[in-house]
Amino acid sequence: MENERVSRERRTHRPGLGRLIAWGVLASAFFSLSFVLNRAMSLSGGHWFWSASLRYAAMLLILGGWVGVRRGRDGLVEVARVFRSRPGFWLLSGGVGFGVFYAGICFAADHTPGWVLATTWQSTLLASPLVLRAFGLRVPLRGMFFMAMVLAGISLVNLQAWRGGLSTQQMVLGVVPVLVAAFAYPFGNQMLNAARHGTSTRIAPIPSPVLADAASCVLLMVLGSVPFWCGLGLVMRPPAPTSSQVMQTLVVALSSGVIATTLFLRARTAASDAYSIAAVDATQAGEVVFALLGEVLLLGAPLPEVGALAGLLLVISGLIGFTLGSPTGADVEPGAPEQGRANPG
Repeated sequence: MENERVSRERRTHRPGLGRLIAWGVLASAFFSLSFVLNRAMSLSGGHWFWSASLRYAAMLLILGGWVGVRRGRDGLVEVARVFRSRPGFWLLSGGVGFGVFYAGICFAADHTPGWVLATTWQSTLLASPLVLRAFGLRVPLRGMFFMAMVLAGISLVNLQAWRGGLSTQQMVLGVVPVLVAAFAYPFGNQMLNAARHGTSTRIAPIPSPVLADAASCVLLMVLGSVPFWCGLGLVMRPPAPTSSQVMQTLVVALSSGVIATTLFLRARTAASDAYSIAAVDATQAGEVVFALLGEVLLLGAPLPEVGALAGLLLVISGLIGFTLGSPTGADVEPGAPEQGRANPG
């Protein structure tokens, strides 16, 4: 009875798709700083491992303090209890969703401009439906249409990179790690979504109010990524970071790692069906716009050509399309489970 009451309250207070999109777009603005600053650190000679791992070290301290201030000692104890109850789950979701994801992003920043990297990252719009399918969900065809629209814009923007004369080696080393990251990030996040909503037969639900708090969820996934970073550091053995790189990673940790990730997970975990989840994932396309602006204003990159601007317009139009109403039952393929279903028991 208690679970049914909680389920009814969640449905009553569930945010609309427009609000989820707004949270996602705001998150994309903060996420874009990561592409710009990672590129800046690469150009100044900083090793990509420190750009990645120091961000999560800083996030661990910031989020631990933030959760402690907001939820007190009991909140931190509950986070620790949830982690200890399912360590394998958090090591996999955090190691893949945060570790593999961001290692690929920072490695690619050594080989390609930030705005090109941000554009390639939008391949997650294709990866996300495939990940959802692996979790037993289906994305409505209308959502796929808007994804195609966004990806068409991304393709136009990518032409700018080829015209800029990037070598084949630069393109491969700048693209392949990002493609891996494009699958890793939604995989880790969807594991969290499934554990919260109890929508997967492969992942047991985690019945804790901690999963209703976005900052606590991010903290749990950061904790899960720690072994990945330690292992990667032992393998890479990079030279020590400079003081400038440390400061820049702190900025990335706060803006992209804490603010953006919390906003994004707040939107994604509040999404109650496959269409809404895919719509929230699609807001990451806004990173292309913000990354371009950041590189032009902060790094002195040239303004994009007409083709790139046309691509950006398509991206924005695709995002707007996602906000034009929620899908009806006819839009959902038969057999797709309801994401908002209450956890059993």
